[in-house]
Amino acid sequence: METHNANTFGMARKPLSSLDAPISPPRVKYRKRSSAQTENPIARYHGVANQDERNVAPRLASIEAGEVVIKDHLTTFSEQLKRVKKTLPGKFLSMEGFVDLYKRNLHKQGHHFVIHQHDHPIAGVHYDLRLQISETSSISFAIMYGLPGNPNSKRLNRNATETRVHNLWNHLIETASHSTGSLLIWDIGEYSVLPYRRPEKETDDELSSDSSNTSSALSESEKLHLAFHDRKIRLRLHGTRLPANYTISIRLPSSNNRTAQPKKPTRKRRRVATGRSAAAARTINSSASSEGESEKVPNASVELDAHTSAIEQELAEQEDEQIRLTNAYPGATNSIHSIHQRTWYLSLDRLSSGFALRKHADGTRAWVRAQDGEGFEPFFVKGTDTERSVVTGRLSHELMANEGVVGYVGRKGWRPILE
Repeated sequence: METHNANTFGMARKPLSSLDAPISPPRVKYRKRSSAQTENPIARYHGVANQDERNVAPRLASIEAGEVVIKDHLTTFSEQLKRVKKTLPGKFLSMEGFVDLYKRNLHKQGHHFVIHQHDHPIAGVHYDLRLQISETSSISFAIMYGLPGNPNSKRLNRNATETRVHNLWNHLIETASHSTGSLLIWDIGEYSVLPYRRPEKETDDELSSDSSNTSSALSESEKLHLAFHDRKIRLRLHGTRLPANYTISIRLPSSNNRTAQPKKPTRKRRRVATGRSAAAARTINSSASSEGESEKVPNASVELDAHTSAIEQELAEQEDEQIRLTNAYPGATNSIHSIHQRTWYLSLDRLSSGFALRKHADGTRAWVRAQDGEGFEPFFVKGTDTERSVVTGRLSHELMANEGVVGYVGRKGWRPILE
């Protein structure tokens, strides 16, 4: 990366951004440093050994982690993505379109969205749907298998788990590191909130579309606030990769409706398995991952090790507590009152996406495209070996290589839904 002066980049005593929480990347694991690296504990806490390093352009992973503060996220990230953008056939967003899309949503009525493919070393592969809720912030849902794309799938529904409220500039990120894995932009665009209706019955009749939260006088982000509090969201995603009129329903059942943030977890010293016990544990975990059908994303929290100094641990615990209480990363505001780790149910809205239920001559029924120009050809989210960034055209391993990450080992057992 280019070298910038101190006016462009600066360090700040901020909590680690998405390197803190379940589903989002885990906290940085601090290790004992040499005496040469420990003269300034505050600088060491933020990964800077000496003052001169502040004049060096930081890695994108450091910005995403909240270790480094920059003034112009759009310029920094768009220039980086432009340098690595591949020229490939297919449907990709131009850099001009990428920049314009973000700029035109930099206000409190903005309705920007991004879907990140996240290959996390502990939580595994999942897809983060982030929806702008204000000029600076967005709510986030983790979806293990990505969005549904086959109207006749036997597994049409997904779990969508609330995670931390992110900064809007997180929508611009593609980055990778050993501790966070790879994060690439699977799709990006704008959303609109439609009137919510009851879950589909097996009929092609239109159902009631009455809703008190869809006044045309409201902005899309205001509609989202109201729908979120009604616990019923009907969302149309106008992306680059997703087909036209792609619509999903997200609802929070009463049984999952918590109104308070999770309590502070109890810290326990974990023993490190070695030898046969470690090998056995890996075998058991690998088997469980490959055979299990649960969509619950594993808790990705990582504890500080025994060598963490007192000041580092105190700073980390104070900052972690603030994030836990607000469910928002530094710089973001949880104006929508998102609750960490609540599980919503997400499904493809087949009627709104342009499909109709038809009965065949043999008596079977299937969802088909309602008429010419409606619906879409089924698509399947196939994971890191197949899915490319809609901005740069990179695969996950190419992103890793660009970021200098060698020898990364991800969580095993993720399988796409193809039926």
